[in-house]
Amino acid sequence: MKKTVGALLAGTGLFLAPAMASAHISVASGVGFANTTQEITFGVGHGCEGADTYSVKVEIPAGVTSVRPETSDFGKISIEKDAAGNVTAIVWQKADPDLLDSDISFYNLKVRLKVPNQPFTTLYFPTHQTCKKSDGTISTAEWVGTPAAPAPEPAPALVIVPARKPGWNKFTVPAAIPDLSAYFSDAQIVWKGTSAYSSNPSTTELAGTTSGVTPLTALQANDEIWVKY
Repeated sequence: MKKTVGALLAGTGLFLAPAMASAHISVASGVGFANTTQEITFGVGHGCEGADTYSVKVEIPAGVTSVRPETSDFGKISIEKDAAGNVTAIVWQKADPDLLDSDISFYNLKVRLKVPNQPFTTLYFPTHQTCKKSDGTISTAEWVGTPAAPAPEPAPALVIVPARKPGWNKFTVPAAIPDLSAYFSDAQIVWKGTSAYSSNPSTTELAGTTSGVTPLTALQANDEIWVKY
């Protein structure tokens, strides 16, 4: 059944783009691939209360290694380390003469890092934003909320998926996944036995009209699945 619907998908040319995050400071570069070194972009969508962003401090969670921030037009970069030499935070600091009169700019802040080998999890980067008005008034926004420790503003979140190749990939899910859209938004189709899931309505309709196929709505720990990208 997997190959039957897969052939139909190939004919339609359907594919999905990664979902865009809506937080003012968020991971704007898409998913992270487990045990892979890649570039992660933090998008700074707004300043604070009409003021331009003056500095951004991103905390680096445990397990993230090979951290190297990339130079940016935003301003000077500095890093913080623990006693073992691990990078624990990155700070981007704008020079006072470069401050804008108001909150009119979007900023991309990039870091090259190695994503932990933790597929089907979400990694949070608590972030502290400082803004400064032309009269010197300072304001802040704390993007630090997580499901375990909710806060008014959510921390930038990196969804970690297994490394994969184009076409069919076989995975074993380490823990229950009640919301399949969290990890398979860019997949053409996900199969478990004779059950199928896709976030693309056309693909869902196609699978629903295929004899013997039932909807896949959640996964349990140790489920074996086939995913086509």
